[in-house]
Amino acid sequence: MLRQLIDNILDMLLPRRCLRCGKILGVAGYLCDKCAEEINFITPPYCQKCGNPLHEENIRLCAGCSGGQKRFYRLARSAMTYDDSDKNLIIAFKFFDHTENASLLAAMLKVAGKDIFDAGVDLLIPVPLHYTRLIKRRYNQSSLLADKLSKMVNVPVENFALIRHRKTRPQVEFSGRARVINVKNAFSVKHPEKIKGKRVVLIDDVMTTGSTMKESAQALRKAGAVSVDVLTVARVL
Repeated sequence: MLRQLIDNILDMLLPRRCLRCGKILGVAGYLCDKCAEEINFITPPYCQKCGNPLHEENIRLCAGCSGGQKRFYRLARSAMTYDDSDKNLIIAFKFFDHTENASLLAAMLKVAGKDIFDAGVDLLIPVPLHYTRLIKRRYNQSSLLADKLSKMVNVPVENFALIRHRKTRPQVEFSGRARVINVKNAFSVKHPEKIKGKRVVLIDDVMTTGSTMKESAQALRKAGAVSVDVLTVARVL
């Protein structure tokens, strides 16, 4: 009763708003109906390995995966596309301290990663920031996502085994091959005993070319991870 009373008072003083457009919500939730309908979720058909959307129902793999392109992760999944309609949720979360968006984005990760979690997962590992960027930003958005997701899927988080030992420029500053070079050999595992024999899921906000995930996954496999899957809120198509 007391908890309900407190919630009612808070709703009057600080009404719940849509995290995307700011509209006051009539019922508890994260998004208004209009914004929920406008988000471009990634749904089948998509590549069964890398998760890239496909245009035909009867195709299982994209051209890259069917052509034998080497990937250090087992499966990759993303909840939505990273475009003008959807990216504001992530930008606000990542750069403007809207950490309240983490719960919604983690819920999206849970849905997008259903087949990964059904197969079995031992650890969630957020893609790390270099310590200089962490000091500047004050939080790692991927760690916040992993912490929220951990409670939803009952899988522990390991925040300190994988490190970014080399300072890199933001990937958004580069394109194509330059992105690959920027993060080459930037990651290592500080505590391999925490990784060896584990089925690991890498957590991040956005996948662009996949260079960051490739380097992270490679470091984890070298440290003895049985498998590495990739789960991001959004991906650039």
